[in-house]
Amino acid sequence: MNSIIELAFYTLFFLVIYTYLIYPVVIKTISLFYPEKLYKSSHHTISILISAYNEEKVIEERIRNIAEQNIDFSMVEVLVGSDGSTDKTNDLLLELQKEYKWLKVFIYDIQGGKAKVINDLVNVAQNEILLFTDANTVFERDAVKQLVGGFADDSIGGVSGRLILEDQSDSSQKGIKERNYWEYETYVKNLEGKCGILIGANGGIYAVRKELYRQIPFDKAITDDFFITLSVLSKNKKFIYKYNAVGKEKVAPDLKSEFKRKIRFASTNFQTLSIFKKLLFSNNILLSFAFWSHKVIRWFVPIFLILIISLNIILLHKSNLFDILFIVQMIFYSLALLGFIFTILNVRLKLFSLFSYFILTNVALFLGLFKYLRGKHSAVWESTPR
Repeated sequence: MNSIIELAFYTLFFLVIYTYLIYPVVIKTISLFYPEKLYKSSHHTISILISAYNEEKVIEERIRNIAEQNIDFSMVEVLVGSDGSTDKTNDLLLELQKEYKWLKVFIYDIQGGKAKVINDLVNVAQNEILLFTDANTVFERDAVKQLVGGFADDSIGGVSGRLILEDQSDSSQKGIKERNYWEYETYVKNLEGKCGILIGANGGIYAVRKELYRQIPFDKAITDDFFITLSVLSKNKKFIYKYNAVGKEKVAPDLKSEFKRKIRFASTNFQTLSIFKKLLFSNNILLSFAFWSHKVIRWFVPIFLILIISLNIILLHKSNLFDILFIVQMIFYSLALLGFIFTILNVRLKLFSLFSYFILTNVALFLGLFKYLRGKHSAVWESTPR
């Protein structure tokens, strides 16, 4: 009996280490066999799509930021859908529409959810490339040009840009380590993109060929950028990452906002996974390998962590190794707790905060899974506080 428990313990322990530490090394090694291509400039027409809800604080800056892009606007249209906004978003958009001929505004009186708005905008989009972005994203001047340049190769169905997260200028809790974790995620995404199997595009800056777009179900909560990415990959097209196509966003202003956002995304990610479960056993072995390694295993890490500590308690005093591993876990969780306290007190201690962020993420994943299983996730979205 002990041998079975030990095997389970070692297996779960390995999976946690594998998904966070070993997989990046493996995908880095694989990416070396995919030499980076220099894509020529693309002359595709572009439809830039934004779904907005109560974005009066950022929507004007967003449109003017697009207006500053180094592109030929005769080949561009910008479609913005205001999803039942109750602030000044609609008035601002209608004024901006008078200023920019390429801007088309669609006002929805009743909030139907982001997925429904995106579907509607795609239906009226007239151009070859659909570029998705958010109201709070700010592009560097060549971002659109760099992003769309990736479509010069017909085998590529989607391109993601690089998203840089910045602290809120008035954030009360700057100890949040979302940016540090995001840099790690960016590293992994870039490697997957070199292999053409980027599993999840950055929602604030990515594009796909219109012919590959699949309508997002809006009767259930879906992670729209994840859904669109998997839709492209499911059609045997490559999804790449353009490191030089840069967009910037502010991190959540406080711990509570970040935690709620993570729970929501965890729940909708599980829903999206249920639609594309065939990709877990795709003919594209590398795609399935990355899907399991980067996403699925990681999403079940919170359950693994609970089982690991439980099994470790059962195995206490069976050998010195299990006693040491138990102590290591207790130290880790203690440091995470201290990191959480320091974050609340707005004290910057990087190591402690990283531990607490790891635990925060996994608690959110666990609650998101529970929310998904209970069917308590709404398709109507609420933007993160700006």
